[in-house]
Amino acid sequence: MRLSAPRRRSWLAFALLPSLLLPLFLSAAGGPTITFRKVFKSSYPEFVEIKLDENGTGTWDIHQIGEESDPQPLEVSRAIAQKIFSLAAQLHYFENADLDVHRRIANLGQKTFRYEKGGVTHETIFNYTLNANANQLLDVFEGLAVEMEDLSSLQRAMRYDRLGVNDALLRLDADYNRKFIPEPERLLLVLDQLAADSQYLDIARQRARSLADRIRNPK
Repeated sequence: MRLSAPRRRSWLAFALLPSLLLPLFLSAAGGPTITFRKVFKSSYPEFVEIKLDENGTGTWDIHQIGEESDPQPLEVSRAIAQKIFSLAAQLHYFENADLDVHRRIANLGQKTFRYEKGGVTHETIFNYTLNANANQLLDVFEGLAVEMEDLSSLQRAMRYDRLGVNDALLRLDADYNRKFIPEPERLLLVLDQLAADSQYLDIARQRARSLADRIRNPK
């Protein structure tokens, strides 16, 4: 029997459904996850949320408050995932954790660490902390947020705003130089694509090539 185009698409979507839903099934099975959320009104971005399991699979969502939430798939290295869960373990997975300094200081954004496993949930909320493990964990998550935002901005510019590509690269380059990017190797595919594509300005292509070379050959 020959299927019509709509039916072929429906059949293909149905056939792919198990593999697409597998991560959801695994999460539902009770595997632990750690979520970082930061809400900081009148800043950019105002809302950041990253959720990961022990394998480094999860989602990221960055937007301004009032915009629609749109979580995107995220996969980090096993080393980053292990570091996150190791730091969380040293914080007793946030059970009864009081990390805030409880002093009158400037609003630096409301940060939340949340641990979930099966029916167990622990979370802690703070503005500013002196806890060394908490600050290390915060640095990892905020670095991932910077990395994903920079990469997303560059890909958006490459698709819709060729003249804005160099500006996006400048931000990415600056964040890399300040060591804000935890996994710079993840950028290489896009940087190599940009460097080889003559539709972009030479200055942007050269900058992409230079940054890729520094990532491959760090000093």
